[in-house]
Amino acid sequence: EGAELATGGTRRGIVVSTLAEARFFAAGGFDDILYAYPLPGGRLEECATLAKSLQAFQVLLDSPQALDLLRQHPLPPGKRWLVWLKLDCGNGRAGVKPTDPGAMSLAWAIAKEAPEKVTLVGVYAHCGDAYSCCDVPAVQAVARATAAAVMDFVTT
Repeated sequence: EGAELATGGTRRGIVVSTLAEARFFAAGGFDDILYAYPLPGGRLEECATLAKSLQAFQVLLDSPQALDLLRQHPLPPGKRWLVWLKLDCGNGRAGVKPTDPGAMSLAWAIAKEAPEKVTLVGVYAHCGDAYSCCDVPAVQAVARATAAAVMDFVTT
């Protein structure tokens, strides 16, 4: 019920952190799901099943190896892997640092190397370093720093 309220009843644009959550929401009629964790190679078949059955199942990538994996496992005709580049803007959990020279190369590779198999949807950053904040100004500072890092990256 909460997810339906959060999406205004559209059942679109939900973000999940596990494949179990993705399957749960898919079974509940959601057809646009972002799996907000870098693609786990060992769970590619589960991701492919969701990508085949949903209108939009989106994944995060943070390495050339993950991109290669998607290119080696294309979806059926009419479907493409929908990909967000995962940026690590300070929390150190997952993603490529936006200041890493390889980050822009990876973004270009996602966007240009296999457009019939993979589509770059955008860039994604999680303010996980806000978890240790003790007050609102600290959370706001993390949010501003993350937004600035993403904007610097996309305008480079």
